[in-house]
Amino acid sequence: MSSDIIKNTFEKNKGIFRLIPVFVPRRFSKPGRRLRLHPNDYYSLGTKRGAIKERWFSSVILCMNGDLAAEDEGLSYVSYSDNINDRFTLKEAVEVLKDELIGEALMDKFGTWPMYSKFFDYEEPLFHHLHLKFEDAARVGMLGKPEAYYYPFQYNNVPGNFPHTYFGFSPEVTKDQVRERLLNYTKCDTRITELSRAYRIELGTGWYTPPGVLHAPGSYLTYEPQWNSDVNSVYENITSGEVYDYDMLAENCPDDKKNDIDYILSLMDWEKNVDPNYRLKYFRPPVLEEDNDLYTDKWIIYGNDYFSAKELTIKPGQKAIIRDCSAYGCIIIQGHGKFGCYQAEAAGMLRYG
Repeated sequence: MSSDIIKNTFEKNKGIFRLIPVFVPRRFSKPGRRLRLHPNDYYSLGTKRGAIKERWFSSVILCMNGDLAAEDEGLSYVSYSDNINDRFTLKEAVEVLKDELIGEALMDKFGTWPMYSKFFDYEEPLFHHLHLKFEDAARVGMLGKPEAYYYPFQYNNVPGNFPHTYFGFSPEVTKDQVRERLLNYTKCDTRITELSRAYRIELGTGWYTPPGVLHAPGSYLTYEPQWNSDVNSVYENITSGEVYDYDMLAENCPDDKKNDIDYILSLMDWEKNVDPNYRLKYFRPPVLEEDNDLYTDKWIIYGNDYFSAKELTIKPGQKAIIRDCSAYGCIIIQGHGKFGCYQAEAAGMLRYG
């Protein structure tokens, strides 16, 4: 893509890029159908790919999504006209504009835009899994993955089949008990969440999940900011009747460690998994920053070293100038109005493509 087009788009629109929706299929589980996607479009990529269950935002990375994934699956594209084919990737924009787009601090430290976010939308609970710690991810050429969750009222008119999330293990559980379950991964239903603890999801709140912590997300649509990585290890072999191959447990291990259960156990941050004060440390109720006649602003993701997020509500008929200290991705989830130089409106229904 011409750097001139990227620069002109940036300048013309006063630093705000309009991103094309990124929908991602997953071959496992069932769709929750709350993404505001047209009912006919959930299998737009074919039944072999599975239904669309995620929407990605502000992404400069690819999905780890099997051999059938498109070469650009997961990447956000910037639209620079009303023709859908007139576009360039956000990744290209960062490479061209550098600190002018994302600021000196991020560019100097990471050399790119270092995070993305998604809506994930499943009717069933997800499997009990972890995302790799940074040192473990580095062994397979990837980054570790901290992530956080927020459960927006605006996208959750129905709760799905299991609106509870498991985190880690009950404090009295031992590594040997977990090891025994993993050794039976291909033999029987290990029911590993029998060793865990679950919390009922409270809309309008969230959690922070460090790398190496097991979690089985519940069935509400979830807003999920996370680090630039898509690596995991699935410790649960059967979830809601769906069977997962051993490859899901070991796919992000070095080749000589794929059958090493002790290595797979080492992917856990054990102390965090069995922390008796887990909820106290990682539950994230919203924190109000400002509430006035013009707008309400509250922190919904905070208390970690990687990313944060706010929920901003401009009150009906009002105008507000909001100044933040860094670049960010913005998702309009309800209402309409003007955002920078754009007339903007929350989507009621989207079509794939």
